[in-house]
Formats: sequence, structure tokens, C-alpha cells
Amino acid sequence: MKLNVKAVNFEIAERLEKYIDKKTHRYEKLLNNPGAEMEINLTVIKPETNLNKQTKIRVLGNGTEMFAEKICDTFEQGIDLCLEIIDRQIERLKDK
Repeated sequence: MKLNVKAVNFEIAERLEKYIDKKTHRYEKLLNNPGAEMEINLTVIKPETNLNKQTKIRVLGNGTEMFAEKICDTFEQGIDLCLEIIDRQIERLKDK
């Protein structure tokens, strides 16, 4: 699986990169498609407020596209919530 992480209005810390790798590693087995792609867009929304971290995750694989978007206090929280949405979408696909 190809993983693309893009940061807008900030530079990704090494700790956040490790967190993303840890959380997305299991999707290689779940999608079971070597040509699958996961794009993660992380954006800091201006002006600085509590809810200013936008996370978008788009997964392309098995001939389908899955998408999730959340705005949270931290990127870690946004990643977790978006991956829960992606998990539900994968389950629905497998049920079909």
C-alpha cells in the first residue's frame, strides 16, 4: 500500500509520522491490494482556535474510493476518528 502524507501550514513532527505509520500499518492487510493508496492531508486552519486541526483521509483500492474528514483539537484524535470511519466503510464493502 502506498501512503502519502501531506501537511498544509505546518511541518510534520517525527512523532506524528511514527503515529501515522503505526495506525495505518494494518490497512495493508485489510485492503489486501498492493496497488492500494492512502492519502492523508493534515491542515492547520487559521486563525488559531481550539478546533483547528483538519484531517482528511482518502483510500483508493479494490476499485473503490473511501473518504473521511474530521476537525479536532489534535491530529492524533482526527486520525483515529477518520480511521474509524474508513473501517466502517471497509466493513460495508466486505458485506456486499
